[in-house]
Amino acid sequence: MWRTNLKVALLGLAVIGFYTLIAHIIPQLESEVPEVLTLGADASPEALVEAGERMYNGAGACSACHGLGTRAPNLLTGGGGLGPIGSRCGERVAGTPCKDYLYESMTEPGAYVVAGFENIMPDMRRQLSIDQIWAVIAFLQAQGGEVTVTGADLAQDAAVSSGGSMPVAATPATASTDPQELLAANGCIGCHQLAGSGGAVGPSFDGIGGRMTPAQLRQSILDPGAEVAEGYDQFAGMMPATFGEQFTAAQLEAVVKFLAELR
Repeated sequence: MWRTNLKVALLGLAVIGFYTLIAHIIPQLESEVPEVLTLGADASPEALVEAGERMYNGAGACSACHGLGTRAPNLLTGGGGLGPIGSRCGERVAGTPCKDYLYESMTEPGAYVVAGFENIMPDMRRQLSIDQIWAVIAFLQAQGGEVTVTGADLAQDAAVSSGGSMPVAATPATASTDPQELLAANGCIGCHQLAGSGGAVGPSFDGIGGRMTPAQLRQSILDPGAEVAEGYDQFAGMMPATFGEQFTAAQLEAVVKFLAELR
């Protein structure tokens, strides 16, 4: 009997050792953590603008749509002779100051959609912290206008956020596991085409299952900078690296499975 028990124990240890080895061999993908801002109530306008520029061109991936002027208005040059956003944001909605309009545009983007463009922008509170959002607003105001954002705005919203009434950055945009709803809620269609509709900043989702394996799709979502698709080098770094926090495990696998079946 003891020999049988010993064999069972040894077999169990061998199985555990085997799977432990496999776990160490498989690459562990981690989503890049967005830059943390330490700006406080005494932050200067210059510091806010500098931080906002980094967010606009980096973690916020704003230039992916707004820099082209095709999927969203060009905020820095103002196509059609309109001028940069800082020179006209105070006139976009009657009676609404510039910084309030920009804040609403980033946190409730469906409230006012510019004519000629689709409502594809996600609530940026899912991707950026409140400090980061205000920094981006300061940067946008600096484009031809006066920076009225102050450290007091950051402190005020920090107090509201701590009360639990404001979404926290890098959290699921929806509780659904429906892949098409997830792609829409997270703004993916703004850059990728699906069923012939969407942006062209990233590779089309149509037929992507025939071009990439599920493992490659998963990596491209969690670590978009690991490998850039051929022909999209100019857009490298624009896709947010925060989906590892924004998607639950079930949501991630639902999206991967859906994309893998698009052939």
